[in-house]
Amino acid sequence: MSTTRPYPPGDLGPEPGGAGASAAGPAATGPAATGPAAAVPAGQIRRLRLAGTRGAVARARDFAREALHDWGWLPAAGADQRAAAEDALLVVSELVTNACLHAEGPEELRLRCTAKVLRVEVSDLGAGAPAPRSPHRPGRPGGHGMFIVQRLCVDWGVVRHADGAGKTVWAEVAAPA
Repeated sequence: MSTTRPYPPGDLGPEPGGAGASAAGPAATGPAATGPAAAVPAGQIRRLRLAGTRGAVARARDFAREALHDWGWLPAAGADQRAAAEDALLVVSELVTNACLHAEGPEELRLRCTAKVLRVEVSDLGAGAPAPRSPHRPGRPGGHGMFIVQRLCVDWGVVRHADGAGKTVWAEVAAPA
């Protein structure tokens, strides 16, 4: 499991190369701002309650797709932007599916976009800890979800809830250039 940056849900930590700036600070704006992150209001986060929802994976994907439209990732202007949006939607699907299969279902999906990453967080009440199946066997059905997340994301991890009831699995997809 990759928990190289164990920040709590919603906290992206300091921006790389910044002097302590965090994602809660201002997003890129003004004349020098270009690309998808330029359209993202500072500190905006999207939340979708999924507890007890039927069709949670499809609903989460639709919700994420709408957020990507609002944040300028879609419709994609080029191949890099299209790939980043597709990666983000796949990561949402994989994390929500894992919560459905292994953790009594997802409680909430949270999305936050900065100039550098899209952070996807899925909270659930499960006790288990997701990890890529080792060794990875591409020819075998099932068990590829966290391997896919690990391959597509710049980082991912798990944060246990302070009250001991569940966890949040988070993953960060690099923003398109």
